[in-house]
Amino acid sequence: MNKILEGSRAIAETIKNIGVDVVSAYPITPQTHIVEELAKIKADGEANFEYVRAESEFAAASIVEGASATGVRTYTATSSQGLLLMTEVLYNIAGMRLPVVMTDANRAISAPINIWNDQQDVMVVRDAGWIMLFGETVQEVCDLHVLAYKVAEQMMLPVMVNLDGFVLTHVVEPVNIPEAEKVKKYLPKYNPKEFLDVNNPLSFGAFVTPEHYMEIRKELYDDIVASEKVMIKEMKEFKKIFGRDLNLIEYYGDKNADTVIVAMGSVLGTIKEAVDELNGKPHLNPPLRKGRKNSVGVLKIVSFRPFPDSEIAKILFKAKNIAVIDKSLSLGQEGIIATEIKRALSGEKKKIVSYILGLGGRDITKEMVKGVIHGINKEKNRVVFVGK
Repeated sequence: MNKILEGSRAIAETIKNIGVDVVSAYPITPQTHIVEELAKIKADGEANFEYVRAESEFAAASIVEGASATGVRTYTATSSQGLLLMTEVLYNIAGMRLPVVMTDANRAISAPINIWNDQQDVMVVRDAGWIMLFGETVQEVCDLHVLAYKVAEQMMLPVMVNLDGFVLTHVVEPVNIPEAEKVKKYLPKYNPKEFLDVNNPLSFGAFVTPEHYMEIRKELYDDIVASEKVMIKEMKEFKKIFGRDLNLIEYYGDKNADTVIVAMGSVLGTIKEAVDELNGKPHLNPPLRKGRKNSVGVLKIVSFRPFPDSEIAKILFKAKNIAVIDKSLSLGQEGIIATEIKRALSGEKKKIVSYILGLGGRDITKEMVKGVIHGINKEKNRVVFVGK
């Protein structure tokens, strides 16, 4: 159903159509409108899920953890410091193989206090055992939530759908809300094999000695790796039912480009416009190189965990220069996506430069992106901070 909605409210309507059983969350900027709208949906009688008010993000995560263990479909959302407060529970949810789905409205973390967007919050918990997906647009974010439940319940793994705070949570734009009838066709009723039941007692997350702990963690590792093929399969099925594409990665531009920019999230819109101008498409600027069009490409990462190494390597093997734009930073090292790209291309002789942009909500302009492209050939630093 086509509507013009704020991003947060579009997500809430999508969650309603998915048919969750339990919602619990604690409000935090810029996530608040998502759970606020879900509370209104419940109060207005538009859905019959249980809405459990929590006194903190730790409590909200614990509530959906417990609810999921009883065999029902659950949902929560958070941001920034709230995500960090959930950290202990996030590891427990993954370790107990509970298919919880959560939205993270990405926001900077303290100190100093900052409520604007970057992607540093989710990177803190990137190894908690969750599948992690990033959307470029409100439409893509809504669609990724439907996919998230399909993959989570099939693999018994939790999934976190990330979107840029304010940039996407508060934007108002046309979006096709996944219709409940189509969602039911795509996403079968959740029917877990194991769940808490007084008539069939089970233990979740029980005490484990060194003889078994490593094997259990390896099973979690193996299934996160295996989820890549499952997502590819389910993305194709999603296209058949909803008519829209979902991919682990997407490439934009000349496949033989010498320079490729890599990024995640809403910044890709700005990057694509800058690349189009440099490539001479809108004829607003001369082409980057005379006699050659489309000399710059853009690689969009949707799935950060699992990180699709082989798919990325296929795209980037022809590129000479790779500029990785990160809105997060491993202090003392480099941008976190940059590290992943270097690992994926291990053994390849490429010039890979980590560019840090947009921390704390700093605007990322087309001119900044053009500066990155023009400067990468001469850049000698491993990490470059671009601010103005």
